[in-house]
Amino acid sequence: MALTNYVEQKVVFITGGASGFGFFLAKKCIELGAKVILTDIDQDAIKKALDQISAPEDAIIGLPCDVTDVEQVRQTVQEALKSYSRIDVMVNNAGVMPLAFFADHKTAYHAWDACIDINFKGVLHGIIAVYDQMVAQGSGQVINISSIYSNFPVAGGGVYGATKAAVNFLSESLRVESQGRIKVTNVRPTGVPGTALANGIVNPAAVVGILGQNMAAYQQMLQAHPDSDVPAEHTTADSIELLALDPEHVADQIVYAINQPLGVSVGDITVRASGDAYIL
Repeated sequence: MALTNYVEQKVVFITGGASGFGFFLAKKCIELGAKVILTDIDQDAIKKALDQISAPEDAIIGLPCDVTDVEQVRQTVQEALKSYSRIDVMVNNAGVMPLAFFADHKTAYHAWDACIDINFKGVLHGIIAVYDQMVAQGSGQVINISSIYSNFPVAGGGVYGATKAAVNFLSESLRVESQGRIKVTNVRPTGVPGTALANGIVNPAAVVGILGQNMAAYQQMLQAHPDSDVPAEHTTADSIELLALDPEHVADQIVYAINQPLGVSVGDITVRASGDAYIL
């Protein structure tokens, strides 16, 4: 039975869209016939992403946007409206992951400060930049990218996890306030090594919080199997022993949340690799 395509002709605005989840989401939405506004703070990355996405004329535009600046987010939304007249889906995807212990505060503080501005205030800015427009047009969907780190406080993830827990709070509050007007989806991915998020880790030892009692076994497995020699059962999506998701797998689930009838809202999604060692 063929599935109905509810993505076609929707206008999807994606922050942090030049890499990771955002890039694959943009690509998949274009393939399903959507219009996409791909935004990112890195203009060179935007150009590279657009070069890699095959899209019909006028189906995608790339716009620079710093989500920490609320006026810039508002202006970028207004610029997008000049091209497409409406925004059906806002995906607040931009994020950083500066894992560190509190003992690392001297080296971690500035990264933590930026994390709060991007992960928390950036999501808030995305919400308020489209709120009035979605209410005026009669419908819309806000998709916020949270994390399994938001599920429980752990060592090494204090600030990062707090920003993602705040995203959960924002998402549910928005859902309660906007029922019948705006659909809200909160997405909690597990660890996804294929994104650039790991580049922001301040102290590599701080990943202990997400691995817990599995840390030693996980590291032993990685040492036993160099990147070029990891057994196929640990790297193949068709295997129950898959150790880690690709960004594309998360993008698929975001597309699923978008590809619903107007009256059906997928409220909360947790995406895991079936064989991962993450305990949250």
